[in-house]
Amino acid sequence: MRVARWLRPLLLLCGLLPALAILPAAAKERIWWLVRDLPPFTIFEGPEKGQGVVDRLLPQLIAQMPEYDHSIVRVNRARGIQMLQDASSFTCDPTLLWTQERAGYVHFSMPLLGVMSGGLVVRKEDEALLAPFLTGHEVDLHGLLNQTSLKLGIVAERSYGTQIDEVLRQLPDASLSRHYGNDATANQLQMQRLGRLHMVMGYWPEVRYLIQQQGGLLADYHFHPVQGVNPYQFLHVGCSNSPLGREAIAHIDQLLPTLRRDTLPGLYARWLDPQLQEDYLEQSKQFFKGE
Repeated sequence: MRVARWLRPLLLLCGLLPALAILPAAAKERIWWLVRDLPPFTIFEGPEKGQGVVDRLLPQLIAQMPEYDHSIVRVNRARGIQMLQDASSFTCDPTLLWTQERAGYVHFSMPLLGVMSGGLVVRKEDEALLAPFLTGHEVDLHGLLNQTSLKLGIVAERSYGTQIDEVLRQLPDASLSRHYGNDATANQLQMQRLGRLHMVMGYWPEVRYLIQQQGGLLADYHFHPVQGVNPYQFLHVGCSNSPLGREAIAHIDQLLPTLRRDTLPGLYARWLDPQLQEDYLEQSKQFFKGE
């Protein structure tokens, strides 16, 4: 029986439909989320594993970005910066401080969380070394490291905020002890306890957590803010500065206003010294007013 000419295309289409049905859906772009062991934001081990601020934030972001596949990869700060600098990659870091240098290769979100600025961590037994450079509780970091032979431990490629970074750039290189690796701050605190390092630059909530994890006593340490540095600085999500990265940040910026108002301050406050928590929560209400 001859098939009508008009029917042939229809039969051909019907034969193709089963094959079309089993073709895979178009692959989604994959975001590689860069995280490092950075309490109280990300915690990889111990009883508080997975309970950090960003540990709790990331699943909420991922759930609201179903147009992407997502992978979380652990890196140290230096490796994370290298990956963000690769414009062909699609990488995002949820714990970045803005700096002028990073703005050249990272596309930043709106600020997502105000955090306490970094400062100088010393053991109680070494407190006298700082005395000539203290005004109240704040330390003249520039004077301290230009006029003494003391060394300060810092994490390589880490930003401590634009104001502290500027002071560090003005210091003799010999006064800085740079550390790499996934556990750089924890390792510096161990060196400090052994007397091989007198001072460590750090964020008190992070250092407080690490000291307790190492079995140390908080009463054995003092934290000094750096003179002239604002009490708070702001974290951002940063993605590789590519069309994909900029598109992802546009979506993230739609999600952050609610999260930074209703969720993130409380998640961060629980990691502060108890006497600071209420004050922080009150001040956090003013961080983003007028934006």
